[in-house]
Amino acid sequence: MDQETREMFGKVLGVLEVIKTDVSSLKSDVSILKTDVSILKTDVSGLKTDVSGLKTDVSGLKTDVSDLKTDVSGLKTDVSGLKTDVSGLKTDVSDLKTDVSDLRTDVGSLKTDMNVMRSRQDEMYLMLKGSEESRQRIKSLEEKSTIAAIERENLEVESAKIVGALRRSAHEVLKGLADEEVS
Repeated sequence: MDQETREMFGKVLGVLEVIKTDVSSLKSDVSILKTDVSILKTDVSGLKTDVSGLKTDVSGLKTDVSDLKTDVSGLKTDVSGLKTDVSGLKTDVSDLKTDVSDLRTDVGSLKTDMNVMRSRQDEMYLMLKGSEESRQRIKSLEEKSTIAAIERENLEVESAKIVGALRRSAHEVLKGLADEEVS
């Protein structure tokens, strides 16, 4: 073998060593990425479970809204009958209409909050597509989920208070009618 061939052979061996080192490094990187993917899959599974729970909560809220609409419809019928029977109770009927309007506003707020929850679910899904940022976003989503649960509970309490107030007002109006009929 002549000198030039030896030099070329030496260069080729040097390049092969560099390639071996690069391949070894890449194998290590692939192993690390596989571990990260496994962790992310576990996180995604947990988030899917959370999303399923949120969907169940939203379904329950829809039922509650439907019940509230039924209650409002019944109150409207009562108010209409009171207008026909007693013209002197117009002030009380006006108060009931205001309460019904407030309840509609609250129902609209519930719908808005449900849309916000859906939006937050979409945000969770998009955040999971990222790599390193997804861990930080998951923590943020957990905080948002807690806040959404608290807001949902507050809305349920407020809705119950409004329905109670409407029922008390209707009861007072009916009691006033009964008292007027007796006198």
